[in-house]
Amino acid sequence: MTEFFHNCTTNERKREIEELLNNFAQQIGAWRFCLYFLSSTRNDYVMMYSLTVFENLINKMWLGVPSQDKMEIRSCLPKLLLAHHKTLPYFIRNKLCKVIVDIGRQDWPMFYHDFFTNILQLIQSPVTTPLGLIMLKTTSEELACPREDLSVARKEELRKLLLDQVQTVLGLLTGILESIWDKHSVTAATPPPSPTSGESGDLLSSLLQSPSAAKLLNQPIPILDTESEYICSLALECLAHLFSWIPLSTSITPSLLTTIFHFARFGCDTRVRKMSSVNGSSQNSVLGQERGRLGVLAMSCINELMSKNCVPMEFEEYLLRMFQQTFYLLQKITKENNAHTVKSRLEELDERVLCGGRQAESYIEKFTDFLRLFVSVHLRRIESYSQFPVVEFLALLFKYTFHQPTHEGYFSCLDIWTLFLDYLTSKIKSRLADKEAVLNRYEDALVLLLTEVLNRIQFRYNQAQLEELDDETLDDDQQTEWQRYLRQSLEVVAKVMELLPTHAFSTLFPVLQDNLEVYLGLQQFVVTSGTGHRLNITAENDCRRLHCSLRDLSSLLQAVGRLAEYFIGDVFAARFNDALTVVERLVKVTLYGSQIKLYNIETAVPSVLKPDLIDVHAQSLAALQAYAHWLAQFYSEVHRQNPEQFISLVSTALEAITPLISSKVQEKLLLSACHLLVSLATTVRPVFLISIPAVQKVFNRITDTSAQRLPDKAQVLVCRALSNVLLLPWPNLPESEQQWAVRSTNHASLISALTREYRQLKSNAILPQRKVQLEDTKVIIHQTLSVLEDIVESISGESTKSRQICYQSLQESVQVSLALFPAFIHQSDVTDEMLSFFLTLFQGLRVQMGVPFTEQIIQTFLNMFTREQLAESILHEGSTGCRVVEKFLKILQVVVQEPGQVFKPFLPSVISLCMEQVYPIIAERSSPDVKAELFELLFRVLHHNWRYFFKSSVLASVQRGVGEEQMENEAQFSAIMQAFGQSFLQPDIHLFKQNLFYLETLNTKQKLYHKKIFRTTMLFQFVNVLLQVLVHKSHDLLQEEIGIATYNMASVDFDGFYSAFLPEFLASCDGVDSNQKNVLGRNFKMDRDLPSFTQNVHRLVNDLRYYRLCNDSLPPGTVKL
Repeated sequence: MTEFFHNCTTNERKREIEELLNNFAQQIGAWRFCLYFLSSTRNDYVMMYSLTVFENLINKMWLGVPSQDKMEIRSCLPKLLLAHHKTLPYFIRNKLCKVIVDIGRQDWPMFYHDFFTNILQLIQSPVTTPLGLIMLKTTSEELACPREDLSVARKEELRKLLLDQVQTVLGLLTGILESIWDKHSVTAATPPPSPTSGESGDLLSSLLQSPSAAKLLNQPIPILDTESEYICSLALECLAHLFSWIPLSTSITPSLLTTIFHFARFGCDTRVRKMSSVNGSSQNSVLGQERGRLGVLAMSCINELMSKNCVPMEFEEYLLRMFQQTFYLLQKITKENNAHTVKSRLEELDERVLCGGRQAESYIEKFTDFLRLFVSVHLRRIESYSQFPVVEFLALLFKYTFHQPTHEGYFSCLDIWTLFLDYLTSKIKSRLADKEAVLNRYEDALVLLLTEVLNRIQFRYNQAQLEELDDETLDDDQQTEWQRYLRQSLEVVAKVMELLPTHAFSTLFPVLQDNLEVYLGLQQFVVTSGTGHRLNITAENDCRRLHCSLRDLSSLLQAVGRLAEYFIGDVFAARFNDALTVVERLVKVTLYGSQIKLYNIETAVPSVLKPDLIDVHAQSLAALQAYAHWLAQFYSEVHRQNPEQFISLVSTALEAITPLISSKVQEKLLLSACHLLVSLATTVRPVFLISIPAVQKVFNRITDTSAQRLPDKAQVLVCRALSNVLLLPWPNLPESEQQWAVRSTNHASLISALTREYRQLKSNAILPQRKVQLEDTKVIIHQTLSVLEDIVESISGESTKSRQICYQSLQESVQVSLALFPAFIHQSDVTDEMLSFFLTLFQGLRVQMGVPFTEQIIQTFLNMFTREQLAESILHEGSTGCRVVEKFLKILQVVVQEPGQVFKPFLPSVISLCMEQVYPIIAERSSPDVKAELFELLFRVLHHNWRYFFKSSVLASVQRGVGEEQMENEAQFSAIMQAFGQSFLQPDIHLFKQNLFYLETLNTKQKLYHKKIFRTTMLFQFVNVLLQVLVHKSHDLLQEEIGIATYNMASVDFDGFYSAFLPEFLASCDGVDSNQKNVLGRNFKMDRDLPSFTQNVHRLVNDLRYYRLCNDSLPPGTVKL
């Protein structure tokens, strides 16, 4: 063993040793040697190896061990443990406990009747209490939720045996904790606190109702010796695990709960921690850690109880008592006193302590978990108790939230407020009558919360903390730490706005106004210098203040944008003036930024102030964009009477946008301007847009070939906006006034200008030979198609007229694309873009394209994608090649879904492409590429073209009776079903889930499982495959779905299932003897309802695995009875 773990040993030699050891472990009787090793060696490796041999023997081979040997093992191992538990390393002691518990899991109570009584005796004898507690915790872990395979009957028996012991065990644990507490608290007798010390405030007495309880909780915390502390931590760990599976009941007594709360105080009392460090020795600081740990463990127990949603009536009162005691702790944690600020106290309590060998946890994290469970699970239950002061609780939560020492802690608390605000919102929606009463009760708390959250996002109030936030690296959600901080804060602001709109607005707007004044006042500091404009603010302090003000303005603009949705719809008129004030300010600010060109200005600290100025400008455009829906509603209200105010807002906004649409402007700002332009063109759609000089200027810029092209993203957005100005119907106007003829001509010339170079490629529709030329061609194709695809996509949900005009303008480009396609078939990056474009066309404009041309396109594709071409794409071109084939299959999905007879002639060739060309290439590959799309296409073929396979009209089926349906194209149907069946034998869980869902859908909609061909030739093959999958545990995440599908298939023919399939299935199972097969069959009750049936299926699967495991463990030549 030492050689094996030595760092000089080669891997070869390690493999040899491993083989030797494995062979030794497999021998019958190896355990005797291991018993000898255990009692005679002090080498950790050897002991660990010997215990592994025992573990393997007990879990995998126990059935075949002679009963004499079993008795010997059952008596020797506990003796060994008792003799050496003080001297063994902890990990070996724990492993030995686990091995003994494994024997109990197999043999208690029948053959090992004193297993549990021994544990109880160990706990009761002071010398072995710690050992007994470790055994108890291991028993709870291994027997209540056994991991290894046991039969279902045994699992149920163990659970029942343990539940019978719960009361005794909880009584013992309560006794241990109470006696240690009492024993040590006598010595710590101190005079009671004087009434003026403010320990027992009014809130406390209102929370605890009885002065005696308050007095109890005010006792000083005892000072424990190391041994007692260790025993308490073991007892609390046991309780936490027991609570994870015991149902809430009266066996969890008030005295036990009170005791746990006593220990929870260890976590929140900083004095306990301080005392240990006064003496300065390292021994003592470890003690302080341990004490904190008791608090964390006690909170874990409380949280286990809290997380149970099902609370029996008789337990509700206990629950109320628990909350009262926890809020007493919360009050202690957040109490102000001179020596300690709340924040520094929380910082101390946030030190992580190691718990039970798992990762370190802090008392604060546990406490926050408790608060979250309280608000999410129990608040609705508790709020109705008159004696529970919810508002005072919120005041404590408020203090707790805004004194959190870390950002993560603060985020977790904001989540709790979000849960609370959601709870309030839904409560108000369900009880509209008491809306005012509910809001009045909480109004002050919400306004406080809003103000404080707003202060927290401003550098003006919170600079030190905000500067720590990282604004560079992106997390998994593609946002930086600062963005996440801001977003979560603004969500809370928005939720308060929804509940208290006027308050929220009057809190936010003045703050925005202050920062705007600073920004709008910058104009007086702009001076003209030789090279351009310069901002004449140079003093370091001024620059810093300006930096903070600009960052805050940027955040507040985002806040104002986030609130836009609360000004539209039914409340439009009521809140009109507030919204108008905001929009006017935003329009003014965007125009100001564009006019004095702050984004190009020179500053004293360019690395800081320049990004700040650009960000404010971009955020002001984005905030204005958020009000597009409000502008649209404003337009529909005023377009008849006096639209002057509206026209001036839109025209000014456009004046702010147009100077920014230039390749010289920073991309962040350019894109904000483009997005605002798109929103004005798409959401607001004023009739006069096209006649505004600013918009005409953009038209000219985009269609002028000599002008420098914008970056891709911006180019696409601007083209979408211009196209939508011409294509989208104007709101509030009848069809006759839409001026389609003029708009159609203009749109055609716009598209013609955008595709000029692309259309010239057609004349030489052969692949350019020279590398440089090829790259240029690819760029033209990429730039043109990305613009066209976006234009089609944005119009796809619009009126027929808009789509018609769009297709007329695009027609020539579409034909060019089709002509170019064959030339580029081997350039998968180009094919990918072309197919994306065609897919978008099929989704949005297939009616406009007309049948003959659509047929021509599909035919071209079918001809191009030969078996060789498909193989080349899928097997040799990597992900791009696979993407090309996937897009092609997506196009076919659109085609086969089309109702009516138009595309039906393509079905045979589509099915043969799938089954004879694509499927053989991918069937054997383990990679999931292309499979999901292929099976979706097959599902669409069946789902939308059922009559292609099953002709029978209603009349015919009535005449013939259900049994004789007419079946066509049977071979193709069988091949498709075969492919579905094969996919269930593959490891890819996503594909499995998707295909199971498709079969179930076909059964719900088209009665697939009832069809004669399925019933007679496929049904039980599928059931067999699904059961095998469950037995092999390969797709365990889908257990429930597989169980339901099995039921739906079996229920088509229950008689056949019980009389023929089940006996056959059992007969074909290897690894089990005939007696076991009979037991399995008998245990599968002939239930016909879903819950019982799926329970029977899972029982069958579990027990089959268990029997196989047992039989594998029998020594060769065992006579089976």
